[in-house]
Amino acid sequence: MTLVLLVEDDARIRGGIVRNLAARGYETRATSNGLEGLTLIVDEKPDVVLLDLGLPDISGLDLLRMVRAVSTVPVIVVTARDDDDEIVRTLDLGADDYIVKPFSVNQLEARVRAVLRRSRDTEEVDQPIVVGGLRIDLAARTATLEGRSLDLSRKEFDLLAALAQRAGRVVTRRQLLAEVWSQPFGGSDKTLDVHLSWLRKKLDESASRPRYLVTVHGVGVRLVDPGEEPPR
Repeated sequence: MTLVLLVEDDARIRGGIVRNLAARGYETRATSNGLEGLTLIVDEKPDVVLLDLGLPDISGLDLLRMVRAVSTVPVIVVTARDDDDEIVRTLDLGADDYIVKPFSVNQLEARVRAVLRRSRDTEEVDQPIVVGGLRIDLAARTATLEGRSLDLSRKEFDLLAALAQRAGRVVTRRQLLAEVWSQPFGGSDKTLDVHLSWLRKKLDESASRPRYLVTVHGVGVRLVDPGEEPPR
């Protein structure tokens, strides 16, 4: 049975969603507290999380950052906020979908089915990521460059994997610190810079002559295919 965790501070809305989802065959857990929600995510490993942004103890966006530091569980934000910039920011922080109140139970269930389907499709495919001469096998935690095995530390591999999963896109420094070092509120830039330097050496490049790891100053890093896109 699919386990849905609802983090919602409005008791009336929380009760209505729980009752309707339970009637449709979903197992549900619910809390009004963000930090308790984080604990439930870690301990109970729900299949999908429904997250309100207006929580009493912690910002829903801050909770989303914390969730993404410890879990890849699909997250659907359920909120009354309908500002375009807010929606874009929430999706960029790692939400899988965004639904604005009020909404029908049919619409909510359709969103739940969609994110679960995407999540399960990803798990089933689980193919290595290939970027130029780089091949990253996330399941086996191995990487090769032009067929040569790369001897990467755990954090070096995690850093490369975080970039490979968004190949071609800028990954912000804050995102990398959150995902690789579990520091959702930011951490030591020096730690990131040192690991990037070590990773570059193993990719036969440097910050001044990048091939795969292109720094976007003041923003973050992109993993690119040297054969398709010149470094910027």
